Amino acid sequence: MTDNVALVRSLYEAFAQGDIPSVLAAMHPQIAWNEAENSPYDDGESAVGPEQVLNKIFMRLGSEWEGFTPRVDECIDAGDQVVVLGRYSGVYKATGKELHAQFAHRYRVEDGRLTRFDQFTDTLQYAEVTDQRDREIRKPAPA
Repeated sequence: MTDNVALVRSLYEAFAQGDIPSVLAAMHPQIAWNEAENSPYDDGESAVGPEQVLNKIFMRLGSEWEGFTPRVDECIDAGDQVVVLGRYSGVYKATGKELHAQFAHRYRVEDGRLTRFDQFTDTLQYAEVTDQRDREIRKPAPA
């Protein structure tokens, strides 16, 4: 296992134990954190820096979900990138509905710090669990 894969795996373990300070400490000060398009936490812009990740993502996950957990099934070493495949689980407090969604996470690691995160997940399942199915879909501009 490479250092990058070991780093990323250790962050999932820290997250599972509620050790958010360790997760944030592994982030570059200018990390670009991108939630999946049209997920409940996607506002069309990257969260930039650990403080924004904490406030825009982690605090909401902690307050809106019971037992929210990303389970890692596989980590793929791609040099300066690590791809993680797994599944989210948890209960959305406002609806009492359970989430069991697949995910893929792509991390870019430079000098032992996370510089980018991209999430890919089942946003329809999120919409159903959070009762936001009628939410307007944000369509990014074509590249």
